[in-house]
Amino acid sequence: MKARRPLKRKIHCTHCGKELEIWDNPKPVVDIIIEFGGGIILIKRKNPPSGWAIPGGFVDYGESAEDAALREAKEETNLDLNDLRQFHVYSDPARDDRVHTISTVFIAKGQGTPQAGDDADDISIFSQDTLPPDLAFDHPQILADYFDRRKS
Repeated sequence: MKARRPLKRKIHCTHCGKELEIWDNPKPVVDIIIEFGGGIILIKRKNPPSGWAIPGGFVDYGESAEDAALREAKEETNLDLNDLRQFHVYSDPARDDRVHTISTVFIAKGQGTPQAGDDADDISIFSQDTLPPDLAFDHPQILADYFDRRKS
């Protein structure tokens, strides 16, 4: 088991110097496996960490995971989603080097014309046999689980 950081940490206010306690909690994110054109949509990330990724992002305060999935898919791929369904939750603290995230992964069918937007530099359709080698985050594991599930 990996060593855990404390839930709370102390910082000092830059204005008054008072010691404050800050709670460190995982950040909720969504990833959406979008089925489209006989394959799945991946985006080439515009910002670090680089590589190809399943479309997704952070859940906004006051937003449901389902609404975040619809929003992120539209922002990053220009696609509307049909038949949105939850696939799995991935919570390894090391899944994102930037911050501890917990991802709710969805599967949906994409509708519209794919177009890279928001944090995406490029967009393409991939099959299991044509996945790019430079997948970001824990997306190789997520996609392996997805394709294994499709076989059964």
